[in-house]
Amino acid sequence: MKIAFSTSGSTKDDEIDPRFGRCNNFVIYDDESDSFETIQNLGAVSSGGAGIKAAQTIIDKGVGTVLTGNVGPNAFRTMSTAGINVYIGVNGKIADALEKFKSGSMDSKTNAPNVDSHHGIQ
Repeated sequence: MKIAFSTSGSTKDDEIDPRFGRCNNFVIYDDESDSFETIQNLGAVSSGGAGIKAAQTIIDKGVGTVLTGNVGPNAFRTMSTAGINVYIGVNGKIADALEKFKSGSMDSKTNAPNVDSHHGIQ
């Protein structure tokens, strides 16, 4: 299974970005190979549809779970339709969130978006 983390950084030691659609990058952990990969979020600089573009980037990478701070309705709907589990309210270092997830103590899986459209625009 692959797990994606929203971040402005590029390593497992970086912080989780609370914005899903507008984060700079995604760090993806692959539990089969126990490896990390960083990919650019193609939605980050979009004038519109950032959440959908970010979600499509995650889908194209074969991710099964996303750990992030916030997710809007369009991104959530896109990932949900693809069968991706979304956890919200996640913060701190990626490595710490991964360990919490792997231990089964992460209880923030969501069945709905937690912010309105255009929430991450600054």
